[in-house]
Amino acid sequence: MGKIAFLFPGQGTQCVGMGKDFVEQHKEASEVFEISSKVSGLDINELCFTENDKLNVTEYTQIALLTTEVAILKVIEKMGITPDYCAGLSLGEYGAIAASKVMNLEDLFFLIRQRGIYMQNAYPVGGAMAAILGLDAETISGILKTVDGIVSIANDNCPGQIVITGEEKAVSLACESLKEAGAKRCVPLNVSGPFHSELLKGAGEQLMQDLEKVIINAPQVPYLSNVTAKVVESKDDIKDLLSRQVYSPVRFRESILELIALGVDTFVEIGPGKTLAGFLRKIDKELKVINIEKVEDLEKLSELN
Repeated sequence: MGKIAFLFPGQGTQCVGMGKDFVEQHKEASEVFEISSKVSGLDINELCFTENDKLNVTEYTQIALLTTEVAILKVIEKMGITPDYCAGLSLGEYGAIAASKVMNLEDLFFLIRQRGIYMQNAYPVGGAMAAILGLDAETISGILKTVDGIVSIANDNCPGQIVITGEEKAVSLACESLKEAGAKRCVPLNVSGPFHSELLKGAGEQLMQDLEKVIINAPQVPYLSNVTAKVVESKDDIKDLLSRQVYSPVRFRESILELIALGVDTFVEIGPGKTLAGFLRKIDKELKVINIEKVEDLEKLSELN
């Protein structure tokens, strides 16, 4: 077997009930939820386990989803399974940071709570995002340069799926041009802002003020930055990269190709859903992917010991 990477999904994968079975059956997971609730001032158990109007609102989604990912991670770590590398998609990069032991959980949850609030409030109206299917990033980037207004690539997820972000009118105009250029579909996303756009630079700058308050340690497990699609070499770069990540494109496809180049052939997706597994199959269908969403999924990890 080659090397193992842990992957953590981002917003959009959240669902009611996520993490509940881990909290009920594993003390490590329950303790993570307790820490998150204390730091955030929210009842994270109620937020994740009951039907409510908040779970899909960015400022609540981010803390809820990260808490779930870290809770599952702690149970996996207790099993004695450690990755060679880790990475995440957008919010999921903070799951990778948890796995890399860059900061303590209190600081991690403090930052993600603030990040969610800043991103929610940075551009409350007039922003949009859309998934573009069937065109490559280079083609899309070239077309976006011809569109009036602010619009750019937000996520390079996998071959044939690119997300664009920016001003609502500009995104709409871009979709028209991209369809004319051969895009199979342009799917508007149900999001509350133009995430990973220069329009959120203010949110990234606000987050930097909070990043300055936390202690950053050297990664114990190498993790990849969304901004560079490379392993973070120095702890001194982490604060700047996390601030820039808020308004920079998420280079997920490139990150997976980098991990493959580093010898990774087995990926463990930690958190609800199978979104990243779908991306991975489009990047390289030969990759081994294990999804850990429910307690019973832990049995799939036995072959890694």
